[in-house]
Amino acid sequence: MAGHSKWANIKHKKAATDAKRGKIWTRLIKEITVAARMGGGDIDANPRLRLAVDKASDANMPKDNVTRAIQRGSGSLDGVSYEEVRYEGYGINGAAIIVDCMTDNRIRTVAEVRHAFSKFGGNMGTEGSVAFMFKHCGQLLFAPGTNEDALMEAALEAGAEDVITDEEGGIEVISGPHDFAALKQALEKAGFKAEMAEIIMKPATETVFTGDDAVKMQKLLDALENLDDVQEIYSNAVIAD
Repeated sequence: MAGHSKWANIKHKKAATDAKRGKIWTRLIKEITVAARMGGGDIDANPRLRLAVDKASDANMPKDNVTRAIQRGSGSLDGVSYEEVRYEGYGINGAAIIVDCMTDNRIRTVAEVRHAFSKFGGNMGTEGSVAFMFKHCGQLLFAPGTNEDALMEAALEAGAEDVITDEEGGIEVISGPHDFAALKQALEKAGFKAEMAEIIMKPATETVFTGDDAVKMQKLLDALENLDDVQEIYSNAVIAD
């Protein structure tokens, strides 16, 4: 079950996330609001809401902010109504990119996403143009030094689809999206706390970028990441150190 090393990229993503805490809080408030609107405000009965609240806790968001977002989503407080929208496109050398947004104005959002793609060497695609290259799944990432045998046993017993160890000893646990919340909870009860735990679009294959192409690809991804309406970005591009 050996896999390609990604720990440096994981640490980079986590550091970047920590550095943009204010924006992360804004995104989490949107996610909590939408999750509560779609599945109700009961955390125990709404796995998507549970995941969003857990992320908010990890990001040190004040509980009052979380409570208000749940209340807005469930209708007991007035607030902006967001809708989810996904855009797909191509980056440098045809790298696949998925951009998930939450917006109160689709016209504004699509214009901003299209502008970022075109300004930094990419192209917007049509719906479904790259999504087939990705798998919708749960992903839990554990730091090097984690007991691989014990984690694998606990993960497979709890319904994981796969356990992948990279060259540095980092461990990736994959699940179906609907099994993710239960798996995460089971692993935490068994004493395994993931460094990152998300429901993602995982690329079937990856393309490593180096040199000038890596710089250009990173600029495009950063431009998309910095848009206010963007929640998540998925790509099959791996930017080499």
